[in-house]
Amino acid sequence: MGLKTSTLSFEERCAKNINDQQMQAAIKKAQDSQWIKREGARAEIGDWEKWRELGQEIRQHTLNHLPDYLEMFAQNVEKNGGKVLFAQTEEEARAYVKEITLAKNAKKIVKAKSMVTTEVGLDPMFLDMGLEVIESDLAEFILQMDNWDEPSHIVFPNIHKDRNQIQRIFNKLGYEGSNEPEEMAKFARKVLREHFLTADIGITGCNFAIANNGMINLVTNEGNADLVIAIPKTQIVLMGMERIVPSMQEAEVLDTLLCRSAVGQKLTSYVTFTGRKAKDEADGPEDFYVIVVDNGRSNALGTKFQEMLQCIRCGACLNVCPVYRHIGGHGYGSIYPGPMGAVLSPILGGYEEFGELPYASSLCGACSETCPVKIPLHKLLIEHRTVMADELKRTSKLEKLGMEVTAAVTGSAPVFKFVEHVDHLGSAIVTKKGETSVENLYNHDGYINKAPAIAKNWTDYRDLPRPPKEKDTFREWFKYHQAQKEGK
Repeated sequence: MGLKTSTLSFEERCAKNINDQQMQAAIKKAQDSQWIKREGARAEIGDWEKWRELGQEIRQHTLNHLPDYLEMFAQNVEKNGGKVLFAQTEEEARAYVKEITLAKNAKKIVKAKSMVTTEVGLDPMFLDMGLEVIESDLAEFILQMDNWDEPSHIVFPNIHKDRNQIQRIFNKLGYEGSNEPEEMAKFARKVLREHFLTADIGITGCNFAIANNGMINLVTNEGNADLVIAIPKTQIVLMGMERIVPSMQEAEVLDTLLCRSAVGQKLTSYVTFTGRKAKDEADGPEDFYVIVVDNGRSNALGTKFQEMLQCIRCGACLNVCPVYRHIGGHGYGSIYPGPMGAVLSPILGGYEEFGELPYASSLCGACSETCPVKIPLHKLLIEHRTVMADELKRTSKLEKLGMEVTAAVTGSAPVFKFVEHVDHLGSAIVTKKGETSVENLYNHDGYINKAPAIAKNWTDYRDLPRPPKEKDTFREWFKYHQAQKEGK
């Protein structure tokens, strides 16, 4: 595992997933139900837009003073007996984890859900070392038991699976019960509980790091992260360097935004603030390490993409995205799917690997509208496209020719008027006759379903109304009604 999850091209991934009706049905159901929960939870809090503005201010302030808060956090962790390590690359992050694991002579690792641990590829490293590693998040555990299937959502990793598929996975582990979620969850809990009790090292991510006290904030639905922290003697935390807040006060605000946006709850079941075990505490790690990961994030600092680092990983943008609804998380080929992944992946992994993702968007703006910290995601997607076209010159000759022709036509009134005269006639070659709502509404005498060249990507999935006859254009309509109004 790592940032990239597939060797297939973007077109190949989309072609595979666009026909996966089971996956689409599962995502549709989840998106629709999450919409109701999310909007209801947000409405209860009062002026949601004011909360969004406050969250945006907190994240922007922290990013503008990131070195200071990271230094403060490191000092306070070490004051409490822990240790902070800074990893510029994923290789450095893995090396730190490997060094700690070998020093502790660890045999079994138990992990809580963490995108950063997946991003830097910890699981493959542990397997290469011959260690036993267990994902303790229920969804991640299911994926692991299904031959390490890739997650397809940053909050609901196995959103693409239904209960029957999960039942079959558990059957291989000795499960003999029904496909009822409660019964299957009880079985998974029994299996996982043994791993918590016998693990040598616990590894978690970090929702937010508290600069002024050196604690980390974890937000989970199942409480598995609490057990990962409480039982093993050694804990390793991996956090993206931007996941930091000045104090508990700001963490509380962001937790409120996160819980309502991610799962539609007032407060997620387990919100934990922790660090190294104190002398008067009964449980917790005796050895506490925090690895702060850059891995390309600094590429965004001080640039037009810095706003992407405001992300609190709530997944709300995935839950409203029409593209994600059709191609699923695996269609993106990155552990960060959806609109946030389409913006973040090229920053972290480069345009060579993820240059197609900024084009996997309708630019409808739903992602920006729902983001609890007001990241202008659709505008950042356009910025990526601008970089691709203007700086990297990654525009194909055919696309460039198409844009030049379009510019020539729309930039000249006589040429544009001539095209208006002939486009209806020319479109007859690729027009399909039939009764459609579009045809009836606009009276365009058919619709185009097999356009050539660049337009093919549009008409493969949409019905494009045939250009109208001259009498049906807006100019002719306006001229007619203006004359009618004047009594002519």
